Amino acid sequence: MIRLATVSPCYNEEEVLRHSVERLTALFEKMIADGQIANDSMMVFVNDGSRDHTWQLIKELHATNKFVRGINLARNVGHQNAIMAGMMTAREWADAIITIDADLQDDIECIPQMVRHFEEGNDIVYGVKVSRQADPLLKRISAMAFYKLQSAMGVESIYNHADFRLMSRRALDMLSTYKEHNLYLRGLIPQIGLQTTTVDDVISERYAGKSKYTLKKMLNLALDGITAFSVKPMYAIFYLGWVFLFIAFCIGIYVVRALIVGTAVPGWASLILSVWIVGGFMLIAIGLLGVYIGKIYTEVKRRPLYHIAEIL
Repeated sequence: MIRLATVSPCYNEEEVLRHSVERLTALFEKMIADGQIANDSMMVFVNDGSRDHTWQLIKELHATNKFVRGINLARNVGHQNAIMAGMMTAREWADAIITIDADLQDDIECIPQMVRHFEEGNDIVYGVKVSRQADPLLKRISAMAFYKLQSAMGVESIYNHADFRLMSRRALDMLSTYKEHNLYLRGLIPQIGLQTTTVDDVISERYAGKSKYTLKKMLNLALDGITAFSVKPMYAIFYLGWVFLFIAFCIGIYVVRALIVGTAVPGWASLILSVWIVGGFMLIAIGLLGVYIGKIYTEVKRRPLYHIAEIL
């Protein structure tokens, strides 16, 4: 039997945490009774600098529930880094780790299936969302647009997969050799290789509280995912520059013709428009280059991704 650990990042999750632990505890007890996982399997909750009583609740649950372990980060480091902190710590405790958000919107009934796939020799098992009806309309639309944009930009990832996945200790050891500071696990983990498969994940509504993934955070994650794994935007700007050069050439011919036939009017709108188009394009290009240079700046400093203040 394998020793299983679930890893859940927590940021202000006191409203759902007790309910989530009850659900996972019932699942663990059933899987232990079925002989699928070891009795010393665990659920690991990573407190990512919560401002509410999340850590106090984790400590309380740890004292009363044999499955609960906790990792308290010294400060808020973000969802991806919190997952990484949990995985890199828990890989010493378990044979396989499943990452799942603390609200348990992902289908925990997929977990026994993930374990079976692991026993069949798969090092990574991805939970792929086959239904997002529980998500708000805006989130569904933005998620679909993001996955399609990712694919168009050449980022290797699993379509409709977020961070619900199983990884073996071998896969985690390989992941630990990646030292990027700008973490985007959905793009990084597929680069490991090894034998993988998927399970169908039907998400449900949150039990309580609200999602901590605001539109701003989703956009930042999308930007990290594209700029960390693809240089296609830079090539797109290069080719777009040639398109603008061709347009400028055509405008030049039009200007010469207007001068010849005497229809040119000083200060005409087309000239101003062309200046604004080219100026806007240059600002976009400079800004995009700035994003890439900023990421290089962040990487070369080699600062730690997180600091752990306490482990239960």
